[in-house]
Amino acid sequence: MLRADQNALLTQTGPGTPFGNLFRCYWIPALLAEELPEPDCAPVRVKLLSERLLAFRDSEGRLGLIDEFCPHRGVSLWFGRNEDCGLRCPYHGWKFDVTGQCTEIPSDPDGSRFAQKVKLQSYPLIERGGVLWTYMGPPDKQPPLPEWEFANVPPSQTYTSKRLQECNWLQAMEGGIDSSHVSFLHRGDLNSDPLFRGARGNQYNLNDTRPVFEVVESEGGLHIGARRNAEPGFYYWRITQWVMPSFTMIAPRGNHSVHGHFWIPIDDENCWAWSFDYHPIRALTDAERAAMIDGKGIHAKVHPVTYRPIANKDNDYLMNRVAQKAGTTYSGIEGIAMQDASLQESMGQIGRAHV
Repeated sequence: MLRADQNALLTQTGPGTPFGNLFRCYWIPALLAEELPEPDCAPVRVKLLSERLLAFRDSEGRLGLIDEFCPHRGVSLWFGRNEDCGLRCPYHGWKFDVTGQCTEIPSDPDGSRFAQKVKLQSYPLIERGGVLWTYMGPPDKQPPLPEWEFANVPPSQTYTSKRLQECNWLQAMEGGIDSSHVSFLHRGDLNSDPLFRGARGNQYNLNDTRPVFEVVESEGGLHIGARRNAEPGFYYWRITQWVMPSFTMIAPRGNHSVHGHFWIPIDDENCWAWSFDYHPIRALTDAERAAMIDGKGIHAKVHPVTYRPIANKDNDYLMNRVAQKAGTTYSGIEGIAMQDASLQESMGQIGRAHV
């Protein structure tokens, strides 16, 4: 078990914290592009790394990510009017562009230059692979744009979703690099889920419940190998990649798509679980894409506005004890994503890390 100070070090990501500074060294996903579908559409509240922000697309299609609150009276700009290349506060009409610069204060006398002195905190927001990415660190240390393969293949080859997870980012991410639980928690789904079934490795996961782990450092993080017995004289290796600061990619299964996650802190008690599937050399089939939209594989059914899973702690994740007893699902929870999330959330919003 980690000491309390070690646990705090790893789980706290607000401004000025060590891990908050670490996350601010990277481009991280902020929104799905579908959340800002067109110029002058409604702005969207965004909370990342404990900062309350607002995203909008202006009249010319430019993207902005700015402080949520008007500096005049502290009003949330979510209530604002997105028009004429800026977001206007409805209280007194102060207007801000995508860089956070105040461009107009209607009550100011003619010739006043005061608006030029008013600027909200802002962060760059760029679109790539159907995802809107932001960099929240020092401008002079901004890294190159993200080059993840899933975001660079043609749209026909990739699918990305996100869901709210009501616990700290670290305990969520731990599940993304833990291959041992697959033999238990997901054993009812390996041969039935359309995005997993048919892969030869499934049987090795089911037959050998005592994997041996080996970890090798990579240029951007770690390769985490789980070794299981296969045919006599052979091993089956399940290699999970972890890339700084919170990206995990799961080993592909047969000809199925490759899939992985980003675990992005909202604050210290909630995170976004981003899930992607892609195939590097072919388009996803209609059946594969339909299954992903339906919450199969590593995806989940979510509310279309809040992205909170339909199965959540308020309804006991739609627990089905009959299916649990029958072995259809090992835990009684439907879907691989929510099987993980239900147990991770059950630890508490900031669970004590164990080894």
